Amino acid sequence: METVKLFYEDCHCREFSATVTGCQETPKGYAVTLSATAFYPEGGGQFCDIGTLGDAAVTDVREEKGQLFHYCDRPLALGSTVRGSIDWQRRFDLMQQHTGEHIVSGILHQMFGYHNVGFHVGKDVMEVDFDGPVSPEALAQVEEKANRAVWENLQVRCWYPGEAELPNVGYRTKRPLPWPVRIVEVPGYDKCACCGVHVAYTGEVGMIKILSCVKFHQGVRMEMVCGGRALSYLNRIYEQNRLVSQTFSAKPLETGDAARRISEALASEKLRCAALERELFDRIAASYASQPYALRFEDGMAPGSVRLLAERISQHVPLAAVFSQTEGGFDVCLAGQPEQVRTLGAAMAKALSGRGGGKPGFFQGRVQAKKEEICQFFGEQLGIF
Repeated sequence: METVKLFYEDCHCREFSATVTGCQETPKGYAVTLSATAFYPEGGGQFCDIGTLGDAAVTDVREEKGQLFHYCDRPLALGSTVRGSIDWQRRFDLMQQHTGEHIVSGILHQMFGYHNVGFHVGKDVMEVDFDGPVSPEALAQVEEKANRAVWENLQVRCWYPGEAELPNVGYRTKRPLPWPVRIVEVPGYDKCACCGVHVAYTGEVGMIKILSCVKFHQGVRMEMVCGGRALSYLNRIYEQNRLVSQTFSAKPLETGDAARRISEALASEKLRCAALERELFDRIAASYASQPYALRFEDGMAPGSVRLLAERISQHVPLAAVFSQTEGGFDVCLAGQPEQVRTLGAAMAKALSGRGGGKPGFFQGRVQAKKEEICQFFGEQLGIF
């Protein structure tokens, strides 16, 4: 017996009663069929509904060979009447995302003739792929028009045209579809073949926010959020901006300029510090003049600085070894005569649980050893030179 699809008759149906027409145990749980259901099965890029049937939890819903299977965590008696309840918060969220996607896809199709070639509602955001480029200016227009469709609170029409009527409907599709075809229409914005579940009025979408638009294959991939997801996302952004506002002592709408000023000041300070670092390194290097080697330990130096100091010192001595302590070991750079550096680097890596490499005359990497072990190693090895 065919299951009555209550989710098509009333998209706001949250609870219902139905007769259990089948129940069989499977590896996924007990597959239950019903005389009627408000549980939407997964399909078309939209997740299925979850909820309860009586005391049983419904964890998945699939349509297979025309049958709707509700996968439950316990069996239901054949012929019994059960009360079904869907997770409405989840369902409404999915309807908001799906209808919002239709609006955006319809607008892009009207403006450029593009097709939606990929659609997925994820846990946090929705991804939609289109087969053509979209400029930042056009993207802003699309978002403004999409939200205008929401504000107009248009009735969303879903219906099955007759076989003779279908060729004259003029719906958005990438290829001709055989009858019967379910049409979802947002008047003035989109008319598309779709088997998904949508809101009754566009005002229920609440808000449409496009988060990103990047090149993807021959077109673009958009990330967007609608309704409750958009509010949650923008609230998180606002909280982050509030923290930035406090940190920079800037008004919320002026944090961008404040961040730019701080970034420019930081870049200037980095240049000044780099110049001072080079001057200091040159003085340190000169202090090793005429010595056979240099073994130096510094704290808190970045790998680039370790290399620079070793390079400066190697201009005065045959071999320079600079170490900077980090968590669990030392960053190291050896600089000097290529053959000496290659031989000592390999021996050091083996003896001090190290790794690294580099071009001739340099060995840069990391060792897992204590300072005393490093000093002992060099005391034993430097005699070979």
